[in-house]
Amino acid sequence: MRHLVRMTDWTEIDVEHIFRLTEETAAGKHGDALKGKTVVMFFPASSIRTRVTFEKGIYLMGGQSILFPTETLDKKEDIRDVCGYLNNWADMVIVRHKNIGLLDEMAKYLTVPLVNAMTDVNHPCEVLSDLYALSKIREDFRKDRFLFVGKKGNIGLVWKEAAAVMGFVLEQCCGKGYEIEGLKAYDNIEEAVQGKDIVCTDSLPADALAAFDKCRVTKAAMEKAKRGAVLNPCPPFYRGEEVAADAIDSEYFVGYAFKKHLLTVQQAVMLYCLK
Repeated sequence: MRHLVRMTDWTEIDVEHIFRLTEETAAGKHGDALKGKTVVMFFPASSIRTRVTFEKGIYLMGGQSILFPTETLDKKEDIRDVCGYLNNWADMVIVRHKNIGLLDEMAKYLTVPLVNAMTDVNHPCEVLSDLYALSKIREDFRKDRFLFVGKKGNIGLVWKEAAAVMGFVLEQCCGKGYEIEGLKAYDNIEEAVQGKDIVCTDSLPADALAAFDKCRVTKAAMEKAKRGAVLNPCPPFYRGEEVAADAIDSEYFVGYAFKKHLLTVQQAVMLYCLK
């Protein structure tokens, strides 16, 4: 039994195990791995991709999912008592909550696996899925140079976690004041994209758009990247803001199918945490 709260909880070997389990699941194995098991999920109403793929993944492996709104965890009852009762009936707990500190507390008291489905400071399953997708189209993504275009937030910070675990080079392009500590940062896309293999983006709050005016990923900017480079924007993305429409409509965009692996990767995460 293991938890996934941060990518740095795991090693490169753990990630390689996830990739192998993903291959097996995609090939039709593990179809009854959750038979007779109950997964308790805490999700806000706004979640679409992560919730749909977790629920479907549980169903496809024969399990039962019980869904609560995230606010259920924000009540007076001590979280150690909530976990004490969940230990009686749940075989796994999946939580999407802003506060990663709450997940750290739950990890102390749960005797079943806990999986982080997103917090304000990271989103490990999303990036594990992206890395698996990259492994299908890149010779060795660990040797690639990554550029993250966006502010300091959960997507940028989880890419930093991934770089620490997998050993690839990660740099950032952002407006002044939005830098992630420990990363080399550029304030214009024309310079930042040079020599990069993988360009990742995150959506921006309205009050940051002006500061990121020189950071927008365009098709012309992607043409300055390394030959064979790909554009991997984190959904939801907004044409004309962090990424230009011509970049999304270009051959650099890896496409919506890139995210199809979220289903099997999250199944693999659940399997690995249970083993």
